[in-house]
Amino acid sequence: MYENKLREYAEDILNSENFQMTKQHIQHGTVSVHEHCIRVAMQSLKLNERFHITKNERELVRGALLHDYFLYDWHIGDYRKPHKLHGFYHPGRALRNAQKEYVLTEREVDIIKKHMWPLTIIPPACREAWIVTVADKYCSTLETLHVRKVNECKM
Repeated sequence: MYENKLREYAEDILNSENFQMTKQHIQHGTVSVHEHCIRVAMQSLKLNERFHITKNERELVRGALLHDYFLYDWHIGDYRKPHKLHGFYHPGRALRNAQKEYVLTEREVDIIKKHMWPLTIIPPACREAWIVTVADKYCSTLETLHVRKVNECKM
């Protein structure tokens, strides 16, 4: 069911060359950025369904898939791109990359830009961004602790 919604709302993102490239970069533990973003999108849909928070599922899914669209391996830094402060700076990088490829709504921008709150200082302004922020923290924690309760990525 959730996979169908991901395809319905974001097939263009899922099939894009750059999104496919995120399979090559590790996010947490042994989980790729690609798998993490799909997990966050699915968890966001589950939270939304469970608590009846919003009806903007399309923006919720697209923002969740693009929230970590920074397109580099943050574990490997060099003198041009040091990644020591990745947690603070990657939302801006992800937003710039996403805006190069997609026309984003205000909600999608808010999701991508503020998903690392409280590190981003300014809290999310819309419900969708709050959902993705919570889903991201949940999935990140489980991935870092190597807990496999989060949806397995099949896409």
